Amino acid sequence: MSGHSKWHSIKHKKGAADQKRGQIFTKISNAISIAAKLGGGNPAMNPRLELAIAKAKEVNMPKDRIDQAIKRGTGEIEGTKIESATYEAYGPFGIALIIEAITSNKNRLLSDLRRFLSENGGKLASVGSVNYLFEQKGLININVTELDQTKKEELELAAIDNGALDVNETNNTIEVYTNPRELNQVKTKLEAAGFKIESMELIMDPKTTVPITDKIKAQQVIDFIGKLEELEDVDKVHSNFEIGEELI
Repeated sequence: MSGHSKWHSIKHKKGAADQKRGQIFTKISNAISIAAKLGGGNPAMNPRLELAIAKAKEVNMPKDRIDQAIKRGTGEIEGTKIESATYEAYGPFGIALIIEAITSNKNRLLSDLRRFLSENGGKLASVGSVNYLFEQKGLININVTELDQTKKEELELAAIDNGALDVNETNNTIEVYTNPRELNQVKTKLEAAGFKIESMELIMDPKTTVPITDKIKAQQVIDFIGKLEELEDVDKVHSNFEIGEELI
């Protein structure tokens, strides 16, 4: 279980109530605004915006709040200026981190990150010292609890036929990995084939992983990533830790 894609599964096991609903809405609203700012307010022409809106719908964000976030990004309504930022870092036991953030105050964000990392066994890294350890990919998660083996095989074949790079099954979920630019295309084709998408996202897939084989250390890593994601301006954390199912 490596950090790039299975963090979603770990959070599901821990319970979706780890973060307050309002905090989740704020982070997703900021992601929508940044996407609209960078690529325009039409999700059909802006894959990043389409992905952010899909995330909003997953948590039942009201449509008027989604529309407001889009208009804030395109400048149709006034709002606090926000910008995206990415930081490279190391966590406990030498795990590598790529931290994606959306903030209205980069100085505050940097101060918060430095303090959190220093207090929890981590540190910021220089630009480029961590990024090369990862490769960006698209990830589609499909719950297959109710699918028989034949339907699972049909799903895997449909994914590969429609451009998936790889397919993996774990914890009643089939993970479909794609070229980042083809994420929405593969998702649309799988839906057209009758498969229900549970979630999709852009990930940083580690080329090598750091095995965590001790149960206490595994819990420390899980708690560390969870608390890091809860920082106000942090949007998403990618890591290269690897934890066996038996330790979770």
